[in-house]
Amino acid sequence: MWGEVILPTSFYVNFGAMEPIVLNILGCGSALPTSQHLPSCQVLSAGNKLYMIDCGEGTQLQYRRSELSFTKLRAIFISHIHGDHCFGLPGLLSTFALLGRKAALGVYVPDYACRMMEGVVKSLCGEMPFEVTFIPFNPKVPAIIYDDATLTVATIPLKHRLPCAGFLFKEHEGLLHLNRWACDKHGVPMAWYGRLKSGSDYVADDGTVIPNALLTTPRDPVRSYAYCSDTVYRPQLVELVAGIDLLYHEATFAEADAARARETFHSTARQAAQIAKDAGVGRLLLGHYSARYKDLQPLLDEAREVFDETYLSQEGMKLSL
Repeated sequence: MWGEVILPTSFYVNFGAMEPIVLNILGCGSALPTSQHLPSCQVLSAGNKLYMIDCGEGTQLQYRRSELSFTKLRAIFISHIHGDHCFGLPGLLSTFALLGRKAALGVYVPDYACRMMEGVVKSLCGEMPFEVTFIPFNPKVPAIIYDDATLTVATIPLKHRLPCAGFLFKEHEGLLHLNRWACDKHGVPMAWYGRLKSGSDYVADDGTVIPNALLTTPRDPVRSYAYCSDTVYRPQLVELVAGIDLLYHEATFAEADAARARETFHSTARQAAQIAKDAGVGRLLLGHYSARYKDLQPLLDEAREVFDETYLSQEGMKLSL
């Protein structure tokens, strides 16, 4: 069933008048599509912009079902080039062309695969009515690869059979809030409001200085989201995702199949929960489930034994940060 998935009230954090940041789950399965789950794809909505994370097979259909805007997508981030994370890209771009998209689109791809992906898209899609730029990044080092007025995106080195990176989305620090009562009390003219929001003290015409802290209230907390798929259990991630609001970490296997997880460079649900616990994140979202599991409740139970604030991702889910 499509639409917003209602989670416990505690999952939703009220940030007052802040612009919403919403994570849309389009696909949360692993390499083998099933009747329950499709390959990896997520779309983060922030500041009236959309950012896609991985683009598995079936993405364009899921995109339509989620009723996401085809014109607001600003960038696509591909973690690695296993098919369940990138086979949907040519079809999605082709659909954008058929719909008459004109806005340029950046596709961020690991450096070892950038030219290949560009060649595949050109071969299958031909000339398109909008500019598609393939931008390489090094998946082995943490670095900011994208920055706009709303947020930054940094890479998170993972350990998989191919070089693979996760992504950390972090919004920019906002402005201070005006204390209108205090501003009126001290006779602050409106012309000063912008400078006060940026942190300046108020200097009156007679030279009197009113400290900024008396005229403003604190900025809204900065929200953050990290996407980690695919990877073997990697304690080094703890430092990179410490304290974030929401962590998506692959949970391909149950603990009984931990040996298979190591063999295929994947993680168990319990291991994902250990990363979340050690990093002190707000919430953990599991995904990238192996097709062998028809019932995902055991994975959730195993994870919650370690980290209580754990949830199962599913197609059609919308999560508010």
